[in-house]
Amino acid sequence: MNLKSALAKVAGRSSQFVLQKFFHRGSTLPGQIALKIDPRILTHLTHNYEVIVISGTNGKTLTAALTVGILREAGFDVLTNPTGANMISGITTTFLHAKNSSGKRQFAVLEIDEASLPAITRSIQPNLFVFTNIFRDQMDRYGEIYTTYDFLVKGTENTPAATVLLNGDSPIFNSRELVNPVKYYGFDHETHRPKRAHYNTEGVLCPRCHHILDFKMNTYANLGNYICQNCGFARPELDYRLSDLTDISNTSSAFVIDGNPYKINVGGLYNIYNALAAVSVAEFYGLPAKTIAAGFEKSKAVFGRQETFEIDGKLVTIVLIKNPVGANQAFEMMALAPYGFCLVVLLNANYADGIDTSWIWDADFERLSQLDIGQVFTGGVRHGEMARRLRIAGLPEPQENEQLSGVLEDIKSAASEHVYVLATYTAMLEFRELLAKAGYISGGMG
Repeated sequence: MNLKSALAKVAGRSSQFVLQKFFHRGSTLPGQIALKIDPRILTHLTHNYEVIVISGTNGKTLTAALTVGILREAGFDVLTNPTGANMISGITTTFLHAKNSSGKRQFAVLEIDEASLPAITRSIQPNLFVFTNIFRDQMDRYGEIYTTYDFLVKGTENTPAATVLLNGDSPIFNSRELVNPVKYYGFDHETHRPKRAHYNTEGVLCPRCHHILDFKMNTYANLGNYICQNCGFARPELDYRLSDLTDISNTSSAFVIDGNPYKINVGGLYNIYNALAAVSVAEFYGLPAKTIAAGFEKSKAVFGRQETFEIDGKLVTIVLIKNPVGANQAFEMMALAPYGFCLVVLLNANYADGIDTSWIWDADFERLSQLDIGQVFTGGVRHGEMARRLRIAGLPEPQENEQLSGVLEDIKSAASEHVYVLATYTAMLEFRELLAKAGYISGGMG
């Protein structure tokens, strides 16, 4: 490590110490400081790690958390970025925070923003890429889904020897030939005669002939066992497969992957894809099923992804939503709840959320009108827009409150003992910080 890198490391770590000790935050600024001094600091910080990169529109954080749980259960030292600071400054901060090696094999499991991947992989050399899915998300940043995939492909091209582990159920991941070796994971639990996905589904055009794809099995959105009946384009052979869905509730899921039964402590079909990706990583590294199962058993919902906590006798679950597909899957998970609940929706429109909030009109909030929801509250910068959306969806008249401190008081006085909080990214961060200051959770923004 040269003098510039050493100075960058010291400056970054010093700022991180001050920010965390006195301000209880510091997930990105220390990295910004270090990068300002030495733009190549990541290259020096990561050279002792076996790096696993996880990227895609939805599921990055939970996939990373489940993978970390398995690797730690296997006895490895694992570094990760659990707060979702997944751009280059956040990744740099993560490595500045790393402790000295204990002599064990060292892994870094990194959730990385799709658009940031090409720049980050110019500085680090991943051993394995894991891509979860690509859906329309933050149009002001990413553009259409094909632009997003282009970011991912450019990121992998910087490390052509690294294996790319792809969601085989996503047609876009089979649309281009990569320079890297590839493996696929997917669902293989049922089949039927090919038929179309829902008429409002995006990403269902065949990349070869542009006819509409049919599905022999469709899990949700454009994911499943697809085939083009015009030119024969079809899902690739799966290397890792889910063969049975044993049980799905709003709080847990059980399933069989490659002949082995597993259970995770988060609910909903969409999260099983995250578990499948994590199992695929574990099998790629040759870890046994009992280690995977034990890692899952110790894992729990993380950082706004079905985190559950108590507020004055109310059981509150917070769920991140940021695009139509993710929101719809959250609604389906909530529909599995065997009890009524109060609903809180927090909508911000900051850069990290995507400044265009028109996506809420594509999300099927009408699905919520079919559930046992007694009270509705909205909050955040765009609380009025969200209240209007919920009124049109047919939900009970929302009570609006821009200030999250007011939303917290609304929750305390809610009629139901169960509360679901749906929040966009920065609203989720702000709400968690508020809860941490009030003593309801142990950590805020990180």
